[in-house]
Amino acid sequence: MKNFIKFFVCLLVVSAFSLSGAAIAGERNLIVGGKNFTEQLLLPELASILLEQAGFDVTVKTGVGSTIARKSLENAQFDLYYEYTGTAYTLYYKQKDTKIMTVPEKVYDWVKKADSEKGLVWLDPVKFNNTYTLMMKKTEAEKLGITSISDLGAYVTENPDELIFALDSEFWERPDGFKGIMKTYNFKLPVNQVKKMSVGLTYQALKKGLVNSAMGFATDGRIAAFGFVNLVDDKRFFPVYNPVPVVRKEILDKYPEIKAILKPIADNLTTEEMQQLNKAVDVDHKPVHDVAVDWLKSKNLIKQD
Repeated sequence: MKNFIKFFVCLLVVSAFSLSGAAIAGERNLIVGGKNFTEQLLLPELASILLEQAGFDVTVKTGVGSTIARKSLENAQFDLYYEYTGTAYTLYYKQKDTKIMTVPEKVYDWVKKADSEKGLVWLDPVKFNNTYTLMMKKTEAEKLGITSISDLGAYVTENPDELIFALDSEFWERPDGFKGIMKTYNFKLPVNQVKKMSVGLTYQALKKGLVNSAMGFATDGRIAAFGFVNLVDDKRFFPVYNPVPVVRKEILDKYPEIKAILKPIADNLTTEEMQQLNKAVDVDHKPVHDVAVDWLKSKNLIKQD
């Protein structure tokens, strides 16, 4: 009987220790979010690999639009995700001061301060600027004499039923999207000349000649690979879009090391490298995880096999 009691007591101690250990481990769970395009699959993957290397148990949840990503962070469904300075400034805060939104440091400081009042902390910004862009095939742009968005607007005004545009629904509606472009550049496009589709398909539609112009992102590797040209934003309509990890304050207070863990991404990832990472996924069809691992290894940020 005494032996049984000793065994039972030992079992309770072991169980308590195990539960305590599980609780401690569970406390290091993080949910890293992301939006619904390639770059927003790669950035969370890079972050999750570094965080896992530092001992966190990370769940990656991607594939949502900007508004849902933001709400997910505010509602604690995400612990952190990469947001763009221009998106926060224009879409969430409805600001439009060009003297702020076209200067990286100014727009970063503005959104960082505004979000601090909501318990959201902006960490170190990644240096590349993934601004929106309007693209055309280089051959057609040269044929029509279009090099800038002003040229495009003038051509549409004279030939309103000729050019077809590929846009996603978010870009059509948001203030820093196509409706804002038409207002700034003083032209109107008939609605039936707009084909709405997911942002990944806009590149394919332009490549196949199904449309004449398409929205895209400046860091996308398909622009050069498919023979596209970015039209010059000569009126500086588009804000600066530096990606920044935004973390809920209660999470950062609990794990202040997150800032240092993610800083190497900000310090090392250039525009040219982001284009190549995007190309590796979208053009070369490599898995997102493999592309992220290869880049981190190239920078000696994770252990080599």
